[in-house]
Order: sequence, then C-alpha cells, then structure tokens
Amino acid sequence: MIKLREAVIVEGKYDKIRLQSVIDTLILTTDGFRIFKDREKRKFIEQLAKTRGIIIMTDSDSAGFKIRSYLSGCVRGGSVKNVYIPEIVGKERRKSEPSAEGLLGVEGVDAGVIEVALAAAGVTADGGEPRQVITKLDLYRDGLYGGKNSASLRAEFLRTVGLPSKISANMIPEAVAYLLTYEQYKQAVNDAKSRLPVKKVDNNGQNI
Repeated sequence: MIKLREAVIVEGKYDKIRLQSVIDTLILTTDGFRIFKDREKRKFIEQLAKTRGIIIMTDSDSAGFKIRSYLSGCVRGGSVKNVYIPEIVGKERRKSEPSAEGLLGVEGVDAGVIEVALAAAGVTADGGEPRQVITKLDLYRDGLYGGKNSASLRAEFLRTVGLPSKISANMIPEAVAYLLTYEQYKQAVNDAKSRLPVKKVDNNGQNI
C-alpha cells in the first residue's frame, strides 16, 4: 500500500475501488462527465489542489483525456500532477464488451502498472506526520450526525469548510482530515454553530 499526500481524482467508482487496494489517500470520482456540471465538487478539488495537491488519473481513452484537460483548466493555483495509464488493449472483467476504443481503464490494470505510472509522474510516498483521525463518533459528539438539528448544522459546517453539500456523512471524516487539522476542524464546527439561528422556546420548552 502506497501512502500519498495528494488526493487522487479518477472517473468512476470502479476506478476508485481498484486504487483503494494500491494507494492510501483520499480518492474522488468525477462520475464521468458529470463533473462538468458539478460546481461544488470542482471547487472542492481546487481547494484540495491548494492544500494538499491533486493527482489526476483518468483513463487513457479520449473521454478520459477530455475530463483530464477540463479539470486541469479548472484548477487555478495549487499542485496538479497528471498520472497516465498506458494504453493497454483489453476488457474489464465486469464488462461484457470492451470499451469503444478497446482500452483498459484504471479499474482494469494491474497494481504494478499503477505503481509504475505513479513513479513515472514523479509521485512519491508521503513520509510526513500521520493525519489526525476524525471519525463519525467525532461528528456525533459535535452534533453533525445523529442529532435533532444535525442536518442543518452539517450543511452549515460543509459551507464553512468548502466541502460539497451532497457529500455523505460517511465521507466527511476522511475529506476533512485531508483539508484541516483536528484543531481547525473543531474551530469550523464552532463557527458553523455560531451562524445557526438560535431557536427561542417558551416556558414549556416549545419552539416559539
């Protein structure tokens, strides 16, 4: 398992599943061409490029290069590394037919191919300090998950730290850990709480 500092951007969920057995880092999907219309995710990717750096690892077909080019143009500032999967003719096991161009995507190549591609792009393992672990228990304790007003607080928190509003609660801890220190996370929670409207109640504890 190769531990990376940079976040990795791939096209689909099967690419992500493949990489999770090879590298240890935050892996985001573009969901194909949907990234073209997902302004929030593009903003998040740009933020990652500035804070940790990103690695774009799309397929080697024309669609993959179109997505790669688009993302590279969206990111202004920050670190962007392009990792290129070689053009290998073949078909992924889960598919009944090969792709239109007959090439294996990220999901279909061996781990060794991925490692060589990373090395060729100058991507090296991260030997820095380990990240502070943030868990769903932290989210629960801080009111972001499982509480009566958690949805409202979580939405404000996501706006505060610049994460997409549609990100799942399961993915928040990992994403936050790559953007913020634990202290910055706690401060962001407090900032989000301070911006929520205070509900007034009567003597019987009912909302007014």
